[in-house]
Amino acid sequence: MKIAVEGCMHGELDIVYDTLRKLEEAEGIKIDLLLCCGDFQAVRNKDDLRCVNVPQKYRTMNSFWKYYSGQAVAPYPTIFIGGNHEASNYLWELYYGGWAAPNIYFLGFAGVVKFGNIRIGGLSGIHKQHNYHSGHYERPPYNEQTIRSVYHVRHYDVLKLMHVKEPLDIFLSHDWPLGITEYGNWQKLIREKKYFEEEVNNRTLGSKPAAELLNKLKPPYWFSAHLHCQFPAIIQHGENGPTTKFLALDKCLPGRNFLQVIDIPSNPGPYEIQYDEEWLAITRRFNSILPLTRRRFTMRDEQLDTQDDREWVRSKLTTRGFRPFDFVQTAPSFNPSNPVCGSSITGSCKNPQTESFLQLLELPYLLDSSTSEGVHTNESGSQPQNTLDDEDIELPDEDEDAADDDE
Repeated sequence: MKIAVEGCMHGELDIVYDTLRKLEEAEGIKIDLLLCCGDFQAVRNKDDLRCVNVPQKYRTMNSFWKYYSGQAVAPYPTIFIGGNHEASNYLWELYYGGWAAPNIYFLGFAGVVKFGNIRIGGLSGIHKQHNYHSGHYERPPYNEQTIRSVYHVRHYDVLKLMHVKEPLDIFLSHDWPLGITEYGNWQKLIREKKYFEEEVNNRTLGSKPAAELLNKLKPPYWFSAHLHCQFPAIIQHGENGPTTKFLALDKCLPGRNFLQVIDIPSNPGPYEIQYDEEWLAITRRFNSILPLTRRRFTMRDEQLDTQDDREWVRSKLTTRGFRPFDFVQTAPSFNPSNPVCGSSITGSCKNPQTESFLQLLELPYLLDSSTSEGVHTNESGSQPQNTLDDEDIELPDEDEDAADDDE
């Protein structure tokens, strides 16, 4: 199975798909699957664009809307995770994962799926310690604070992934695991990105939760993006343990290393994206404690028993099948002939895919739950003061792409 992996998409689906077609022709190969490591920007319309945390000058529609509307069809099955520049209102509709467009699957805020016999896991967002133990309290319409915090990784989602026991083949994260630079050519990295030197030397570059997942899951392949450079590393887990091949990829720009193709032994095709039995059991076990307020979420590290849930899920999927529920449009698509037209939708709706998924698992729909302590609106005076931190500091960049820093 040949799998293409892409760094930061930034909505440039047309360019990436065209690049893959040319690669197939040049090398005489067939790409079976495309993976994207975040900043996908599944922007359907102008309202979605207002939910992306980028400066105004970088708010462009790009090409995802064509695939959402049906004007174009993704030529390769595509799986993506979220980064820190996303249409967060749309991804919240698909918190558990689902089709963002036909043949384009969002892995969820955390998730595991199967493609053929290959298991693929992922964690969306970037790590910021001050929000790590919060619940998912943000709801659209976002304000200056929540448009930044909505994509911050939460302990709850990491904890679910820490309960995965069966081997994964590939894992995706947007930011790099903390300490990963120690396993590769960090000197070359610093020469190319001088402003990383202090973080590399202080061992503060990267995500601590991602590092914990790397040490727990030990997948053969781990791919990341976010920092807009290529960085390979090989991690040996213990003296006689397995190894993980790590690769960070760049953003989609000419002359940049934003694509990598790997060949993984697999069962014969055809292949399709399917639910993962173990992950659905974990989701069913954890859903009752999904934290949805700003209150600190804490839970002991002990493993919860999901065996009963596993057997229950197996019975359900054997009857229903493993393919995810069908894609459904939930908002109008951008119309280039009338670009100023908006949908006037200020929040997220109940996505039928999510409703069907929860009905399958016999779970309640909680994503629109809110309390005065947890969900903040756009009303003046209702928000905590937004203080300057490293999310607001623009890194120097030779491409003058201030939207692509560590926000």
